[in-house]
Amino acid sequence: MALHPLHTLVEQLKAQPIIFIGGKGGVGKTTTAAALASGYARQQKKTLIISTDPAHSLGDVLNMRLSNEKTAVTPYLDAIELNPDVIVDAHFAQVEHTISAYANPDMMPKIREHLRLSKSAPGAQEAAMLESMCQHLVEAADAGYEHIIFDTAPTGHTLRLLVLPEMMGAWTDGLLAQQRRQAKLRSVANHLDSHKQTRGSGGQKNSDHDVPNPFAAKKSDRWEQAVAVLEKRKQLFRQAGLLLHDRGQTAIVLVMTADVLPLAETKRAVSQLEDSKLPPAAIVVNQLIKPTQADAFWQHRAERQQQLLQDIESSFPNYSLYPIYLQKTDVRGTDALSTLLEASC
Repeated sequence: MALHPLHTLVEQLKAQPIIFIGGKGGVGKTTTAAALASGYARQQKKTLIISTDPAHSLGDVLNMRLSNEKTAVTPYLDAIELNPDVIVDAHFAQVEHTISAYANPDMMPKIREHLRLSKSAPGAQEAAMLESMCQHLVEAADAGYEHIIFDTAPTGHTLRLLVLPEMMGAWTDGLLAQQRRQAKLRSVANHLDSHKQTRGSGGQKNSDHDVPNPFAAKKSDRWEQAVAVLEKRKQLFRQAGLLLHDRGQTAIVLVMTADVLPLAETKRAVSQLEDSKLPPAAIVVNQLIKPTQADAFWQHRAERQQQLLQDIESSFPNYSLYPIYLQKTDVRGTDALSTLLEASC
């Protein structure tokens, strides 16, 4: 499989509006994601790039301060650095609001304490981040974006995020099934209670003040509100899952360097993605050194990389490979990122 210049990756993925950039930590995922986003923006395609990596280096690469809200980088490029703490706080505030609609007010202090502790539970940040990502995914087209690019955290995190929509959908189904069972039990209990209130112990009607107020808020209505929230989340995860598994909509690009450990991790990632029916669209090989070097040390490194490149090509014969050569200076700002696309030829 021949190596292709990086700017042709922009053309390869131009028909796929959703692009995930993944790979081992430190291999250049953020730079690659930002370069692709800048390439589409230069073509005047409205593009949104989102960093899900808590390390938050996207702002450094774009040379500007980013936040959990959209920031305009250029007229055609917006960027977001998802903040797990902000997202988790908002997520649990919504959970508390939903619970408060039907919980006994006396129980709320204990419930709030439980929710506060749950913020640190394993998977809490992932679940909240996933919901935020899914929200951006399904809303991107309505917001007028032609491309939405995710700069993700290291490989394992990316793989979990890609399969979580189905897992969360199944978990929500379980909650909904439990809610339905409880609703049936409540319906039977309410019917018996209503019958008991209508007739006294001697079989006579109770006085008027014992008759339930038909205008009072019903607990069943509040339970239905909770079910509506779960149904909405289930629909969100379903929409996101369909988008992620649609190869006409979503492309996954893995980034690696020509080193032994990134090669081993990329092999595992490709295998896991293929098992999940989410094969990558391309692989970017970053930080390559030009084959001919004057210095003996760098010449040795270049020769070693060329040997590993042969291993990379033989390991991924079915995938397009795109090289990025090591730059003399740091790549920061959209101009430098656009230059990187052309310099990779």
